[in-house]
Amino acid sequence: MIRPARPADVPEILTMIAELAAYEREPDAAVATAAQLDAALFGPAPAVFARIATEPTGSGDAESIVGMAVYFRTFSTWTGTHGIWLEDLYVRPGARGGGHGKRLLAALAQECAANGYQRLEWTVLDWNAPAIGFYRSIGAVPMDEWTTQRLTGEALEALAASAVPSVAADGA
Repeated sequence: MIRPARPADVPEILTMIAELAAYEREPDAAVATAAQLDAALFGPAPAVFARIATEPTGSGDAESIVGMAVYFRTFSTWTGTHGIWLEDLYVRPGARGGGHGKRLLAALAQECAANGYQRLEWTVLDWNAPAIGFYRSIGAVPMDEWTTQRLTGEALEALAASAVPSVAADGA
């Protein structure tokens, strides 16, 4: 089953983020806290969203969380519409091959279709052959002519410090 994330899912989402970071060979890079994730997903103006993949545990209505999709809205000036940027798609190793990843992506595609969004986009590590194969199987195409750029740490701070002060939006 695919469902929207709930506040009670935050600890499990954090655990899956750590599992994904370890898989992507950067276990120390995942430093988000439960409070940060809770505020982003469930605060007064959520800017990040998550879908959860579950399987029944066999104990009544109990479920086991086996995967997640964490995403946010984007905007294309070319299409004039919003889209979805998939930040993290993760299915736990024991549940892979069970269709959870495809169902998570299908839920996001359905959200795009329902809202008139023109794009569902994400990145994949170039060495992650299983994921690349899966994405090709559902019709995703690489954007080979585009290279992701990132500013972080000291470089981000240096650029921010170089900014010329601007007039506030309210004219003050």
